[in-house]
Amino acid sequence: MSAAPRFGRIGEGLVAPAEGGERFETLLAAGGGRVERIVSLGQSDPPGFWYEQEGEEFVLLLAGAARLGFADGTEQALAPGEWAVLPAGCRHRVAWTDPERETLWLALHLPPD
Repeated sequence: MSAAPRFGRIGEGLVAPAEGGERFETLLAAGGGRVERIVSLGQSDPPGFWYEQEGEEFVLLLAGAARLGFADGTEQALAPGEWAVLPAGCRHRVAWTDPERETLWLALHLPPD
């Protein structure tokens, strides 16, 4: 017998992080990939810190506001409904998230090729 389907609401059951923090919840993981729900509140990664994943990442901003920073010094603002595809090896960081309200992300991490 196969597993039963699961259902939910993306904002349901969120546990708000402390100011300046983030919370991650894996919604699905299979085949080396994973889907995460992330909630941030005034969070930014420290200067000099970089994410540099082996696989591609898709992020969709669902609520709040954020800016992603890149190794070349540029930043990209994201508003609700906006998304980004971060190629494997792309050095990036969370430069800023809204300190006044929660920022809700959906991230899809693909396995390395």
